[in-house]
Amino acid sequence: MNFGAGETVMVNTYPTLRKMAARLKELGVRPELEVFDTGHLVAVHDLIKEGLIDDPPLIQLCMGIPYGAPGDLTTLMALVHRLPPRAIYSAFSIGRMQLPYAALAPLAGANVRVGLEDNLYLSHGRYATNAELVQRAIEILERIGVRVMGPDEVREKLTIKAQA
Repeated sequence: MNFGAGETVMVNTYPTLRKMAARLKELGVRPELEVFDTGHLVAVHDLIKEGLIDDPPLIQLCMGIPYGAPGDLTTLMALVHRLPPRAIYSAFSIGRMQLPYAALAPLAGANVRVGLEDNLYLSHGRYATNAELVQRAIEILERIGVRVMGPDEVREKLTIKAQA
């Protein structure tokens, strides 16, 4: 996948993905699968069919990345409709659309992701911290009636154990 307007190209051949998935399974690690376009969901379905990804899969729908899936509602819903059954998934968009996606994601049945990896600003010209982005997302979610889960509840839902 071309990543942004620069000269970065991400190359993960299907055989490489299979090897990575097999190694993670061997180590007992539950991978989070980042999906940047519909073709990535084809690979997800194949990895599940081959027994390399445990059910339910954990999937991030990565929106708004140049040369990936645009951050519009139609594309998001197209990806949601192609998800494997029982998938636990999140949806996010980058830049100025990150916080609006905090409201949009639950409407599409998705969990929410925010953070400095995808957006540096709390508002126009105002740099954020991760804590501020999380707090703003919580405020948005609570205002639209979405209950925000705590860490223990999330671990239980994702069937992961806290590590020391």
